[in-house]
Amino acid sequence: MKAWTKGDRVVQATYGAGTLVEVNEHHTVIDFDEHGRRTFATRLVVLQATSEPAPAKAPRKRAAKPKAKDKDKAKEAKT
Repeated sequence: MKAWTKGDRVVQATYGAGTLVEVNEHHTVIDFDEHGRRTFATRLVVLQATSEPAPAKAPRKRAAKPKAKDKDKAKEAKT
């Protein structure tokens, strides 16, 4: 049995290609390209190594801080 490490690219039969996020003796967490993050029992999951690169993900946008005008309006609405 191969010892997988965080960051390895793998393929799982149901969900396809993904990147290992966490691996320990109990759980294996994989961030799949098409299906998001899934958690498996380490001793039951069947994985194959792949050299397919991870797709480029769009960077997450941070929530914009409210402008001074918005803060004033919020204060007025509370009173």
